[in-house]
Amino acid sequence: MNIAKLYENKRTVYSMEVFPPKKTSALETVYNTLYGLRGIDVDYISVTYGAGGSKQQKEKTAEIASLIKKEYGIEPLSHLTCVGADKEELKAVLDNLKASGIQNILALRGDMPQDGSEKMAFSHADELVKFIKEYDPFFNVAGACYPECHPDAENLDKDIENLKKKVDAGVTHLTTQLFFDNEVFYAFREKVEKAGISVPIAAGVMPIVKQSQIERTVAMCGASIPTKFARIISKYASSPEALYQAGMSYTVDQITDLVANDVRGVHLYMMNNVEVAKYITNATQSLFASANKL
Repeated sequence: MNIAKLYENKRTVYSMEVFPPKKTSALETVYNTLYGLRGIDVDYISVTYGAGGSKQQKEKTAEIASLIKKEYGIEPLSHLTCVGADKEELKAVLDNLKASGIQNILALRGDMPQDGSEKMAFSHADELVKFIKEYDPFFNVAGACYPECHPDAENLDKDIENLKKKVDAGVTHLTTQLFFDNEVFYAFREKVEKAGISVPIAAGVMPIVKQSQIERTVAMCGASIPTKFARIISKYASSPEALYQAGMSYTVDQITDLVANDVRGVHLYMMNNVEVAKYITNATQSLFASANKL
């Protein structure tokens, strides 16, 4: 099923992300995650891979996406990056996805290699979007966006200019990098609309449930920490159980506010943590049900 149709038929779409294990880890770890998620009320699940995106990782991503669709009846969204492949290899990945009935792709540039050693079919995600759409119109292509500006962009206005290029190339919906301050998202949404971008935008959220996540997550994505959340982290830093509960509650409050402000989608970065995914889903499913009845 084309995920773009979900956004046409629902006011608020709910999705989450899983990722294959590292090359040295057993694939069964993500299978166990998916098994734990069986029966969960989610519209689609995206499948990512690590930095660089080796051929093996791309194959794992396609395999897991196929499992999600065939065994669990949930529509998958398969990540695909410019980095780590040339055009012929990208065509082979697309052929494999189509043969498995995987119609939806999240087109990304990917992390730039520091030493220039990685193959790179294109320099920018909009070029990858155009390539996919021209190679086979079968595919529906989604894109990513950054409410607090892509780290390589000159400024947010320039970043939004580049975002419009992706949408004009054929992206049907967008998912944001994670953020903790909803006001940042609302300001970004307004700027994007003024720039002439009208495709649905799903808000990316991640529950912070342990101390080790905080610095790593902020360094990874550049998300700002609002005062309210900083106080929570400081208050419960010495109590793992309290921090877990507080982090979950903060994400539930964040989603509650997003849905109340007519967000088109919520995308949960659940880090393959079944317990987190189930808690957040159970705590918010009535919000999505109510929004989609309106």
